[in-house]
Amino acid sequence: MALFVYKFGGTSVGSVERIKAVAGKIKKAKERGDDIVAVVSAMSGETNRLTSLAEQMQDEPTSREMDVLLSTGEQVTMSLLSMALHDLDCPACSYTGGQVKILTDSMHSKARVREIDDSNIKKDLEQGLVVVVAGFQGVDENGNITTLGRGGSDTTAVALATALKAKECHIYTDVDGVYTTDPRVEPKARRLDKITFEEMLEMASLGSKVLQIRSVEFAGKYNVALRVLSTFKEGNGTLITYEESEMERALISGIAFNRDEAKLTITGVPDVPGVASKILCPVADENIEVDMIIQNIAADATTDFTFTVHRNDYQKTKAVLEEICKNLSAKQVTGDDSIVKISIVGVGMRSHAGIASTMFRVLADEGINIRMISTSEIKISVVVDEKYLELAVRALHKAFDLDKEDQ
Repeated sequence: MALFVYKFGGTSVGSVERIKAVAGKIKKAKERGDDIVAVVSAMSGETNRLTSLAEQMQDEPTSREMDVLLSTGEQVTMSLLSMALHDLDCPACSYTGGQVKILTDSMHSKARVREIDDSNIKKDLEQGLVVVVAGFQGVDENGNITTLGRGGSDTTAVALATALKAKECHIYTDVDGVYTTDPRVEPKARRLDKITFEEMLEMASLGSKVLQIRSVEFAGKYNVALRVLSTFKEGNGTLITYEESEMERALISGIAFNRDEAKLTITGVPDVPGVASKILCPVADENIEVDMIIQNIAADATTDFTFTVHRNDYQKTKAVLEEICKNLSAKQVTGDDSIVKISIVGVGMRSHAGIASTMFRVLADEGINIRMISTSEIKISVVVDEKYLELAVRALHKAFDLDKEDQ
């Protein structure tokens, strides 16, 4: 007998019929002899509906009360799933995050898990019950309801799998695994049987929406085997685990991209010590996250400073830079919010040379100009004009043979 934690996302529990189907899937697992803890999200669209109600009450809803409100979405799902299981003669018991005592810090809307009291869950499992837990939520040390941020049910599932020492944590979604790239952009994209935590972390941070990045970090830290599967069709999905040293790794495991990018440049900045902090500190003070950074030194003892931000922060960042430009007596601020970031990811890069040169050659052959470049041990990212996204992804996917099954 093995213990598994199953997590079902909003589309998986988006209707009464789908919740009943999930209950059927859990019952089959119980009949195989497995113990199951099911973590559920709110039904699809419910969080947006609740947020809309709050905005009708306050222009900027109080963060504590928003957490109280939004946590109800998962509570609806957990109770309905428990009812569906009982109807199948599969005894179940549901718990809110507070009842399980998923203890978090007090940062409303983006709380972090500190510890879990798993005593009630273990008692129920010993009695043969399926335990259904509301994802996305916990309580702080004062008993206030907290939420873990969008996609936080993934983190709830991984945290429970860690505490309970589950064999695997299964993340059920509307896709049947992790693909070499987005199949909507490249129809030849292939589902991966296995991917490392490092690669998945890069893919998640670069725009792949399959898993919440914090859940991947959590799973990697505590070595919890994650598996991404489809609720709607059978299959083995994609296993996310640590790299096996004896495995022959493909050069590249996948191509990720992010459309939500914008680039800004402040030119003619005096090239003196501390100038980078004078530019970036005011940006950080506005809670704007900076991604890629390039600094070029000119012959006239000035520098051009370029960086990327989320597209939603473009106008706000530009306004901050224009004020900095005046203070530093720089020349001007320019920007572009029609760019994308494309990245190739793979632990195979560690032992193979020439990956970057291949990437750059492929893009050059397609007439695609590279605006910025960033590298890490297992990733190479480039910024290009948005209009070239599909062409670049398809060309790179073909060049690195990602459509071939033996990769």
